[in-house]
Amino acid sequence: MSGETRGTGEERGRHTETADGTGTADDATEAADGSAGASGPLSLVTGATGYIGGRLVPELLDAGHRVRCLARSPGKLRDHPWAGRAEVVKGDLTDEGSVREAMRGVDVAYYLVHALGTGRGFEEKDRAAARNFARSAEEAGVRRVVYLGGLTPAGVPEDRLSPHLRSRAEVGRILLESSVPAAVLRAAVIIGSGSASFEMLRYLTERLPVMVTPSWVHTRIQPIAVRDVLRCLVGCAELPPEVDRTFDIGGPDVLTYRDMMLRYAAVAGLPRRLILPVPVLTPGLSSHWVGLVTPVPSSIARPLAESLRHEVVCQEHDIARYVPDSPGRPISFDESLRLALRRIREAKVVTRWSSASLPGAPSDPLPTDPDWAGGSLYTDRRQIAVDASPEALWRVIEGIGGENGWYSFPLAWSVRGWIDRFAGGVGLRRGRRDAQRLRTGDELDFWRVEEIEPGRLLRLRAEMRLPGLAWLEMYADRDGDGRTRYRQRALFHPHGLLGHAYWWSISPFHTLIFGGMARNIAAAATRVSGGRKPRPEANTPRPETAS
Repeated sequence: MSGETRGTGEERGRHTETADGTGTADDATEAADGSAGASGPLSLVTGATGYIGGRLVPELLDAGHRVRCLARSPGKLRDHPWAGRAEVVKGDLTDEGSVREAMRGVDVAYYLVHALGTGRGFEEKDRAAARNFARSAEEAGVRRVVYLGGLTPAGVPEDRLSPHLRSRAEVGRILLESSVPAAVLRAAVIIGSGSASFEMLRYLTERLPVMVTPSWVHTRIQPIAVRDVLRCLVGCAELPPEVDRTFDIGGPDVLTYRDMMLRYAAVAGLPRRLILPVPVLTPGLSSHWVGLVTPVPSSIARPLAESLRHEVVCQEHDIARYVPDSPGRPISFDESLRLALRRIREAKVVTRWSSASLPGAPSDPLPTDPDWAGGSLYTDRRQIAVDASPEALWRVIEGIGGENGWYSFPLAWSVRGWIDRFAGGVGLRRGRRDAQRLRTGDELDFWRVEEIEPGRLLRLRAEMRLPGLAWLEMYADRDGDGRTRYRQRALFHPHGLLGHAYWWSISPFHTLIFGGMARNIAAAATRVSGGRKPRPEANTPRPETAS
C-alpha cells in the first residue's frame, strides 16, 4: 500500500510519448551539479517529483551524497529548496538511452517510481522500465540499487494479490535478478504529512463521525513513519556488497485500519468515531466512497483499498542489523500522526501524494503562441486596471485556490469539482501544498502549476477530466501609463467534436466565471494594499480561435 513512491506523469508516468519529448541526460541538464565539489557517493534518484523522492534528495545531500535526479520534465524541480545543490537531467525510464546516460558515474541508484495503476498494460510498462533500469545499472558499474516497494502478505499466492502489489513485487524481483546488489525495501502504509495513506486516513476520520466502512477495516497493518522510510533509504546506500535481498520495514505498531482511525481521532482531539463495517463494499465500491469523502481520487484509492484486503505485517526486522534503530526509532504510530499534523499546522508540508502528475492527467506543455500549428486553440482574455501595487496584486494571484478560493462564483467551481470527482478525476479537494507560496509542479485543486515567474506570471494546466487540454494564465504588470494591470488568459485545445462542443457550451458562462474572477482578484488586491476600489473597464470577453 506504500503508493507514495510514484512518479506519475514524470519519470515513470504513463510511459507514453508526450509533447515535451524524451531527451537524454547529457543534452538536457537543467541545473548545475551544485554538489560537484563534494567527495561523497553519487546517487541517482528517480521519482524526485514524487512524494518520497522529493524528500529523499535533501536527506541524501545532508548525508554528504552528490545527487543526480532523472526527470521527464526537469523544470518541475527547479523551485525546490535543494534544486541548486543537485544535478537534474532529462530522461525517461522507458528510454534506455537516457537511463544509460543518467547512470554514468553513479554509485547508488534509487528506483522510486511506480504508478498506482495507469490503465491497461501498466504492469508491462513497469516491467520494461525496471529492466531498462537494471540493465543500465549493470553496464554503468553501479555498486548498489535501492528500491522502495510494497509489503506483500505472507502466504498469499501472487496471483491473488492486487495488480498494484503484484507489479511492485515483480519490479523488486527484476532488480534483484540483476548482477548489481539490490536492497528492496517493502513498506505497508506510510504515515507522513501529505502522503496518500495519511490523507485518506485523515479525511475519512475527520469528515465522518459515523462510518459505514468496508470489511477491510479489520485487516491488520503495520504502518511506518515517512521519517523512518527515509532513514532506511539513506542507510541502504552503505550496505556491504554481499547484501542483495528484500527487507520488510515497518513501525513498532500492528493495528487494524479501524484502530488507526480511532487513534487518529484521539491524537487529533476529535470525538470518538462510530465505525460500522459491512461486507458489501468491494474494493471498487469502497474506492469510490473514499474518492467522494477524501481528496484522494478513486484512481488512487482503489489500489490502496485493494492492498488492504490481506494482512500486511512485517515478517522480519533485519534492516536494523545494517541501519540500526536509535532511541525512539522506529517512530510509533501515534507519534507519526502528531508529527504529520504539526507539519500541516505549520504549513511545512514538503511534498504531497499529488506532487507528481496523476495517471491520465494531461501533460502537454502550452502550445507556442501565437504561431501554433497544432489545431484549434480557443482563448478567453481579460484585463483590468488595479488600484494597487503589482506586488499586492501578485500576492493575491499566488494565493489563489485551496482555502482561498477562486474569486468567482464558488457554486460553479464546486459543481465543476464534483462533476470531475464523479468522472474519476481529482476534483477541487487537493487544495494547496502551501497556503501562500507556489512552485513549479505544485498541485492546485484540479490545476497544476506549469510555470511561475515570481511577481509576474502564474500559468496553470488543468488536470480535470476534459475533452481537450486547458490552461489558465494570470499576469501582474503595468500598462503603458504605469498603472498596475491584471491580465488573465484561459486557453483550450479541443479534442474532436466533443471538445469543440464543450467550449461553445460553456462560453456563455465565461463572463460570469472568468470576468468575475478578474474583477474580484483586482478588488482583493486593492484591499490588500488599502487602495480604492478597482475600475472595471476593459473587462469584455474576446473569444478567439487560432487554427
